[in-house]
Amino acid sequence: MTLPTRRVCPYQTAPSHPGQDSKGAVEKMASLLSLCVFSTFDKDNTGCITVEEWVEGLAVLLRGTLEEKMKYCFAIYDLNGDGYISKEEMFQMLKHSLLIQPADEEPDEGVKDLVEIALKKMDYDHDGKLSFTDFEKAVRDENLLLEAFGPCLPDIKSSMSFEQKIFRETPK
Repeated sequence: MTLPTRRVCPYQTAPSHPGQDSKGAVEKMASLLSLCVFSTFDKDNTGCITVEEWVEGLAVLLRGTLEEKMKYCFAIYDLNGDGYISKEEMFQMLKHSLLIQPADEEPDEGVKDLVEIALKKMDYDHDGKLSFTDFEKAVRDENLLLEAFGPCLPDIKSSMSFEQKIFRETPK
């Protein structure tokens, strides 16, 4: 299965520190996700999102099929755009989406353990990285794995609220 090509998600990593405040982690994750969402929506790699790209992207987020959402989430998690989710990409996504407690002496070790658990569960061809085929099989076996490396889809309540605001009837 061929995935659409896209520009690399321009993420920057910051060193993690034990006891890192949760606000900083949330801001880093939001920034990372917004850059990746932009890159995923920008299908023609122009650095701008056209109205058509915006509508197509929202259609997947709000009413997409499981197949479309799998492709979207995979593209978000594939930070460097090489067609695989590597251990490093899993680590970056999980590190920025988990809140680390100040008592944890080595928070990165817990994240590394989660990466290893994810690979054991999802890496069907045992090559140390996730292809779209691995990701698709894992998600079809267990739908909760769709957002295994961090939230990248709106929750149902937010989707419904957005649709109600946008698609409400206008007075005649």
